[in-house]
Amino acid sequence: MYRVMLLPADADTRELRRALWAARIGHRITEASEGQLLWLADPAQHAALLDVVGRWQRGEPLSVDAPPRRFVGAASLPSVLRQVPLTTATLGLCLLVFAAMAVFGDRVIALLAIVPLGISSAGTLSVGSLPEVLASGQVWRLLSPAFLHFGWMHLVFNMLWLWYFGRQVEALQGSRRLLVILLAAGIGANLAQYAAGTALFGGMSGVDFALLGYVWLMSRRAPGSGFFVPQMLVVFMLGWMLFTMTRMAAAVGFGNVANEAHLGGLVVGLALGWYHSGRARR
Repeated sequence: MYRVMLLPADADTRELRRALWAARIGHRITEASEGQLLWLADPAQHAALLDVVGRWQRGEPLSVDAPPRRFVGAASLPSVLRQVPLTTATLGLCLLVFAAMAVFGDRVIALLAIVPLGISSAGTLSVGSLPEVLASGQVWRLLSPAFLHFGWMHLVFNMLWLWYFGRQVEALQGSRRLLVILLAAGIGANLAQYAAGTALFGGMSGVDFALLGYVWLMSRRAPGSGFFVPQMLVVFMLGWMLFTMTRMAAAVGFGNVANEAHLGGLVVGLALGWYHSGRARR
């Protein structure tokens, strides 16, 4: 969401809302101490929104014919991607690593796992230790498992949530804030999973759950910040996390899930969300 303007606190915006939705202009109006904040979902609709708001402020009729559906062509895609460069780069890196895994196989996994993996002379799996990794300077391994995905479904769902939540954080608070969340949640989730006794794991889901917790707390504790997440989506994702922790999940084929990484990422996101939403309120 992008902040557009401040409306009077006592203004009745019901007619304006109806006109904006009739024009298919995605928006939100939130309460703030100084008035009502109008937010826009798609910056490409900025001129259309200002036109509707201008007529509403002048008291003119707001009957709006719904515009014809149009195809968003390739010319608009670079503009969207440039608005959220870190989200785009993270998504692209995950896709690149996935492609490299298809070409080079286990060598990519061995390179990016939290500890070195290999086959010993006896034919057994050789697993390194985290202290040795840090002592040798391979600090990237603390984060790199987040970029490993072990199937199309694993990749697609993680990228959908990364795009949904990451783009929101970056658009509203900048790339630096998103980078802090990515690093803290990625490392925190990986360490939580490793502490549970697992050396081979991967995925951006720990970061996704961190972003969920962050966006949810920002929307609840600082409604003027522009963050928004449907409550049913929060219920669904938390319910899914709890479900994968049960024996029933294993019985239906979802047993190999990095539950500790999900929980670790969520805790990091909630902690950061609590801190920054408190600052935003002050």
